[in-house]
Amino acid sequence: MTFMKQVAVIILNWNGAELLRRYLPSVIAGTDASIADVIVADNGSTDESRTVLEQEFPQVMTLLFDQNYGFAQGYNLAIEQTMYPYTVLLNSDVRTPQGWLNPLFDYMQEHQHVGAVMPKLLQDRDDDRQIFEYAGAAGGYIDCHGYPYCRGRLFDSIEDDYGQYDGSPRSVFWATGACLMVRSALYQQVGGLDKDFFAHMEEIDLCWRMRLAGNDLMIVPDSHVYHLGGGSLPQGNPRKTYLNFRNNLLLLHKNLPRNEGRRLLVTRRLMDTLAWGMAVFKGHWGDAVAILRAHRDFRSMRKQYTDHPEVNLLRQLPEEQVNIITAYYLRGIKSFNKLKLNKATDPE
Repeated sequence: MTFMKQVAVIILNWNGAELLRRYLPSVIAGTDASIADVIVADNGSTDESRTVLEQEFPQVMTLLFDQNYGFAQGYNLAIEQTMYPYTVLLNSDVRTPQGWLNPLFDYMQEHQHVGAVMPKLLQDRDDDRQIFEYAGAAGGYIDCHGYPYCRGRLFDSIEDDYGQYDGSPRSVFWATGACLMVRSALYQQVGGLDKDFFAHMEEIDLCWRMRLAGNDLMIVPDSHVYHLGGGSLPQGNPRKTYLNFRNNLLLLHKNLPRNEGRRLLVTRRLMDTLAWGMAVFKGHWGDAVAILRAHRDFRSMRKQYTDHPEVNLLRQLPEEQVNIITAYYLRGIKSFNKLKLNKATDPE
């Protein structure tokens, strides 16, 4: 197939008929149709999603899959079948204001070394308060022990957005999968999203591999979108706990040099044991079981990843040298700007 436009904005949907009704109109209205097509890839929905798309959004291109392939493989299939020069992976619970895509597209066009970009991610709220959204806020990082955190969000402490992270685009370690613009050829070159992750942290793994391939990733604050969050699995769901713990271990095992990864995983097992003990103490039995299952399945799944990089990216940037556990729980730091990093990472 030949496409005249530069960007595919792909929304992966699974049993999200009501989310489509609520959010798809804003994507259609807010997206510059001169540069992008809006495409919905339906991941084997069993609700009325396909009827809604056919009858209420006939102007939207659709891809129909025979089953739920999960977030990762669903997007792999969608990008494989479209292959526009650029692809935006957009969650089905994201509201986009007018012109949201243009700053992202312009930056990618002008900076060929950049493999992916993201906008500011804000909570979709009924009031006028501007609050960062958990899934990516104003750009993601990983600390020295492999824990993800964001500008605008440390663990469950989420900041109001009062412009503190506005200004020039800034380099980040990972960009949110809720709204992630990638070069489609690079996406395929590095292997796309890892389908064995199924969901959660698969975009961090993808971004890590893009960085290992020599590409930068950026937050472009001139663009922002609004994310509902928890549309598939809400916080506190044991399934989410399981995927987060298992996939975080896989993330480190895959993307660190073999010996350094082994040493770090010993530390992580100790920390996860503390997390398990806390879940038991609080009576969160579903989470406690999920953590045990995550470690059991990691021990089996890690055997399929035998190639490891020679470079440890966690040693290259000051954000990755932070001990976020100590900073947050012992020093009481609840916002990114108070971490007092050693040097700036803004691009020149």
